[in-house]
Amino acid sequence: MFDIGFFELLLIGVVGLLVLGPERLPGTIRTIALWIGRLRRSFNNIKMDIEKEIGADEIRRQLRNEDIMEKFKHTRSQFTEMTDSVKKDLDLKQELAGLADGAANKAVGGTDDTADGSAQSELPFASPDPGTGSSTPASISSVTAPAGEPEPRPESMPSPAVQPSATEKK
Repeated sequence: MFDIGFFELLLIGVVGLLVLGPERLPGTIRTIALWIGRLRRSFNNIKMDIEKEIGADEIRRQLRNEDIMEKFKHTRSQFTEMTDSVKKDLDLKQELAGLADGAANKAVGGTDDTADGSAQSELPFASPDPGTGSSTPASISSVTAPAGEPEPRPESMPSPAVQPSATEKK
């Protein structure tokens, strides 16, 4: 604050020793130190009173809270962006799955009536098989071939003998 170095302190000590003498110098230094301590305490008390009246602590807390709220808003926006992205991805996956199911229904020979909502979602069940006691869908029980015979292929899919192999195309 006053920027007093060692040389200045030494000079003040020598002048004090010459002016006051060796008997009164220690008492004078002690008294000056007490006054300096009192001044520091009074300045600190005045500083604390001013800070209380101004509300510096409240301002610091408010600034800190604003900083925290800003970080919270930033984190919230990042979270919202991520959830929106995940929702978009999920919607796309569900749409692709629906398209794949529709394409599979068309390839098997079924119709894709999901667009107008007239498709039947349940398959009719056949009566329980007297041999096994289980009930299977009628369409599945009529398609399964006896053991040893190849399964019948739907009309929309050509037989493997008709399709040229990869080596024949070259």
